[in-house]
Amino acid sequence: MIHIKEFHHPHLIIPDWRILSGEAWCIIGRNGSGKNIIDQLLMGELSDTPVEMIERTVSLDAIRLISFEQQQLIYERELKLAANDMLEESDTATLAKDFIPPQHLENPLIDELGLRQRLTARYTELSTGESRKLLVLQALFKGAQCLIVDNPFDSLDPHSCRLLNRTLQAVNSRGVTVLFLLSNRQDIPSWCDHIGVVDGERLDIVNTSDPEALAQRIHQALQLSSAQPDWPESAIGLDEYSHDALVTLNDCTVSFADTTVLDGVSLSVVPLQHTLITGENGSGKSTLLGLITGDCPQCFSNDVTVLGYRRGRGESVWDIKRDMGIVSNDLHRRYRVHCNVETVVCSGFFDSIGVYDPIGDQQRVIASQWLEAAGLKGRGPAPFQSLSYGEQRLALIARALVKSPLLLILDEPTQGLDELNRGRLLALLEILHQREHSTLLFVSHREDEHLPLFAQRYHLQRLST
Repeated sequence: MIHIKEFHHPHLIIPDWRILSGEAWCIIGRNGSGKNIIDQLLMGELSDTPVEMIERTVSLDAIRLISFEQQQLIYERELKLAANDMLEESDTATLAKDFIPPQHLENPLIDELGLRQRLTARYTELSTGESRKLLVLQALFKGAQCLIVDNPFDSLDPHSCRLLNRTLQAVNSRGVTVLFLLSNRQDIPSWCDHIGVVDGERLDIVNTSDPEALAQRIHQALQLSSAQPDWPESAIGLDEYSHDALVTLNDCTVSFADTTVLDGVSLSVVPLQHTLITGENGSGKSTLLGLITGDCPQCFSNDVTVLGYRRGRGESVWDIKRDMGIVSNDLHRRYRVHCNVETVVCSGFFDSIGVYDPIGDQQRVIASQWLEAAGLKGRGPAPFQSLSYGEQRLALIARALVKSPLLLILDEPTQGLDELNRGRLLALLEILHQREHSTLLFVSHREDEHLPLFAQRYHLQRLST
């Protein structure tokens, strides 16, 4: 089906690799290890690749890629359509059902992946997990013979993970080649019997008949270690905050068109009451956070008080975000300005996307410290868009931390991170807990991220429509 031989790229070497029709492959490696070169190669997007390095007996149209980068491209396209001043947004927005061929709109797979009730939603209204499931369905319904899925289980709730895993196994059993690009061992499906590791910018195929040797090789590729970086110290004290609660939501309801996303939600978070928010995809977790950050306009029509400011009483967005740090899928999607990594991190001081004021020398020093702690030492001058998705997420985490915020909002912050970086971030949460400065508001689907430090857990149920 596909044969790659003696492939040499500045960031990846593949000595010899055969992918046969109907096989299930898993390629695992760290953030920035070169896995993204693999999908570009297989998709025919490396124009300077000598023809003798890759042989295909499958057409490029039959090879489909599902990745964070692909989701971002579609999201940006939708934003450009919405910016058309000559047309209403309702005339330009692409609905979820528009991604599915009409003859497949009654296919039971739509129900199995829990997307039936979301078909009339705009693509930009879908959560990251929902849009990924939609693109998987689109690829399958359009006859993909080879499906490349890049960290497909990130941002999915446990039930959705099981459903997607079962779906991919079923299509593989019917002869579709499935190739996983993964950053975490826990995500390797049990039915995947071909393993490769990307280590030192080289792809090695691993013998799966010896489980112990396989585990050791993966461990080596992921460079797992208990060593932790030196996290910069917090600069401000909690004694400067004089209010009883950081966040108060009273009986909040949010609706879009005919769909109610949140109904009568109440939540209070006091200083140092680290709070874990859970719930299945589409239950309104990001909308709840939007009420707090101000990114959901309906915060002004609800009883919302954040960092001592009652929403709608004349406060500016800067008054609130001054003491707030944010990492979210939505921020990642909206960070589309072309700038270098240092600028992205320093923008955390200004609560902006991009920097439009002079950056001080001390701010650059702090940004450099956080970049080093995040494993991005020396990457400050690099264009943000040149980083892998996981590396971009690390830069955004550093951005949220540079000003030592009183309220640190982390909406699935480990999405796209490899095991080493995910472990480092979770260790940082423990350090922040010990320092008794920032209060965490943390959204996660992964049970191994539900740490004992979370004194409060708030679970959202998905509303029926």
